[in-house]
Amino acid sequence: MNIEIKESNGGYFAVLSGWLDTNVATEFLEDLKTLEDHADKAIEIDCGKLEYICSLGLRGLLKLKKLSAAQGGSLVLCNVNDEVRQILTLTGFIKLFDFR
Repeated sequence: MNIEIKESNGGYFAVLSGWLDTNVATEFLEDLKTLEDHADKAIEIDCGKLEYICSLGLRGLLKLKKLSAAQGGSLVLCNVNDEVRQILTLTGFIKLFDFR
């Protein structure tokens, strides 16, 4: 699992890649703190190279979504592939996020 975060046009852009399972979820949640610190900005997360996401990863994204909403920012998931979209659908999380 890899996360690359960049500041872009006053907001933040992150690219997730690899397999986000319980073995790396704690590290992922730590990496998300950078985005949580800027939850008042527009945040876009590219999931095109993300192969799998576990429940802890979903929880981290949901926490970021709630922080963004509370602080006047926004969170958008983009390039969500079929595998991750299926996980989001099966868990009901598909209804909780905005997509591009």
